[in-house]
Amino acid sequence: MNLGQEAPSVANLRMEFTVKSSVGINVIDEFLCGNAVDVVRQLPESIVDTVVTSPPYYQQRDYGSLQQIGQEISPAAYVERMAELFSELRRVVKPSGSLWMVIGDKYLKGELLGMPWRVCLALKEVGWVLRSDCIWHKPNAMPSSVKTRPTVDHEYIFFFSHSKKDYFYDADAVREPHVTFSESSKMKGGRRHFGKRGGTPEKGKNSGDSNLHDGRWDQAFHPKGRNKRTVWSISLSKFRDAHFAVYPESLVETCLNASCPTGGVVLDPFSGAGTTAMVAKRSGRKYIAIDCVPEYIEIAKKRVETQE
Repeated sequence: MNLGQEAPSVANLRMEFTVKSSVGINVIDEFLCGNAVDVVRQLPESIVDTVVTSPPYYQQRDYGSLQQIGQEISPAAYVERMAELFSELRRVVKPSGSLWMVIGDKYLKGELLGMPWRVCLALKEVGWVLRSDCIWHKPNAMPSSVKTRPTVDHEYIFFFSHSKKDYFYDADAVREPHVTFSESSKMKGGRRHFGKRGGTPEKGKNSGDSNLHDGRWDQAFHPKGRNKRTVWSISLSKFRDAHFAVYPESLVETCLNASCPTGGVVLDPFSGAGTTAMVAKRSGRKYIAIDCVPEYIEIAKKRVETQE
């Protein structure tokens, strides 16, 4: 099928699914082709542990499908469609579940539209609880000839939970190496403070901590590393069979390790080249992958199959 043709309807694709019970079709470890909103509406409630996705950015790329999101006539129309989809996604996510959304901004006539935050606030309005706004810093971002503003080398990663409390998050699984006593330390005095009584420069918030002021800083740090920070420096990835850049596998791994238990289910409503599904399968999770372009569905299936 050519990209200019409309993708088959969800009803026509039902033959690809195995009927499991009266609850609905078996969609676990399946690639589903169709309009994301229509497909998600057919899924049972509370079957997904986390959503990890990077939706098409506003007027960034035309994927050649009449069912695509991203080519709306206005920013407001784009945000409305995104809110509709993510409202439906919240229904299929467990109360203990979460959502990671990677999204970039758009310049229109020289003005930055602020699309990530417009979408973020719309998701809050439909019930998602915003937990963190992270920055994906791209060390190998494309150079730019622009002279009227800084070159963009980042995108946003928004982390939402379904509920206000009791959601799954494994902080230990995504801890980072400590910096304080490494060669990368920016602390005044650096490593010379380590092991020395009274060696800490902290005279305020840690003034009553005997471990610190007896020079035992090592006891004050978690043995598995420091808590994950909100700036993630990860290089862009390429996949030769796709006609677009794919988001990095290590970025997906971080999201899954933090918020999807082993054996859990991750859903990507914009699966593209299948990076989320591939990482999920490799890490012992299950997946539900949705895309409106049949060609990308086939590419993604092959990627997952070749790693088996």
